[in-house]
Amino acid sequence: MSHPDGIAPHGGELINRIVTGAQREEFLSKAEFLPRVQLDERAVSDLQLIAIGGFSPLTGFMGKADYDRVVEEMHLANGLPWSIPVTLSVTEEVAAPLQEGSLVRLDDSAGRYIGVLQLSEKYTYDKAREAVKVYRTDEEKHPGVAVVYAQGNVNLAGEVWLLERDPHPLFPSYQIDPAVSRAAFREKGWKTVVGFQTRNPIHRAHEYIIKCALETVDGLFLHPLVGATKEDDISADIRMRCYEIMLEHYFPNDRVILAINPAAMRYAGPREAIFHALVRKNYGCTHFIVGRDHAGVGDYYGTYDAQYIFDEFEPGALGIQPLKFEHAFYCTRTQGMATTKTSPSLPEERIHLSGTKVREMLRRGELPPPEFSRPEVAAELAKAMKV
Repeated sequence: MSHPDGIAPHGGELINRIVTGAQREEFLSKAEFLPRVQLDERAVSDLQLIAIGGFSPLTGFMGKADYDRVVEEMHLANGLPWSIPVTLSVTEEVAAPLQEGSLVRLDDSAGRYIGVLQLSEKYTYDKAREAVKVYRTDEEKHPGVAVVYAQGNVNLAGEVWLLERDPHPLFPSYQIDPAVSRAAFREKGWKTVVGFQTRNPIHRAHEYIIKCALETVDGLFLHPLVGATKEDDISADIRMRCYEIMLEHYFPNDRVILAINPAAMRYAGPREAIFHALVRKNYGCTHFIVGRDHAGVGDYYGTYDAQYIFDEFEPGALGIQPLKFEHAFYCTRTQGMATTKTSPSLPEERIHLSGTKVREMLRRGELPPPEFSRPEVAAELAKAMKV
């Protein structure tokens, strides 16, 4: 679909739910009179992404019709592709006094008034069904399933407003919202832009597939996730520093924009790959990198399940082009990064390391080898882990 900024947002319109002017003053004047719901870290991230248009076409937390169809069929009730439910779940005790049709004050975990919900619907849902359909497992040891099981039994639905778009406390200079990223791509003359998502520090395999993609498009939108992750994931500030190091030494700075994605990880594997692609489409990306076990955790998903799921949608339905890459490794025979598509090596001539293995090495006091991590990045990781 044509759009002044290149690729159209999902659904055709970039949503903006950041309240201004008289309406904001009205909401603020009602601060002490509205019933309150306190949001956890993920719900705050979801509220922000709805408000800035990252979750376009969503204008609020999903009602039952959207929720049911997303869980069962990966589409919204209107037929638009969407793969992850975005809901506000509360306990029965919190939900009981809330009246449909009324306004609800949304507070962050510190009790700060950050948004408003126009409550249109309250509904219960089947947690086990959501777990199996979205995460492909009902095991509570799966971090995404654990969140579903721990949350309240009632979903609150309705349009939302964000009272103010505050600068990110850690990365204010990298807080580039969809309207701004789209304008930046347009100003640079980029017609094609590839988005890259990761929750791990960047390593040589990432670098290899990113640069392969960058050979085919005008620009790279490096968009690491900085919302809630698992406790054993490396912290966002360390990961961002690693990206800064890579951009300083190993990438052409005129062809890359580094920005933060405020979303929380779901660890939903294939479904989250679709979700991540649609979010990057809203930021203005025309292409999206999908590598090995995208958004996966443990051994719940097949190595390339996150690539196969794109084939379940009709061509053009998603409106963004996935770039599917095999697992990259360091080939000792050719002495460079490669995949099985480009390397003549035998399995024993390939150095495979994952983010999990790197964390284990750092905890043992070992530096990742240069075949896996650029030395400047390895040094930064070692310093952060106090090796």
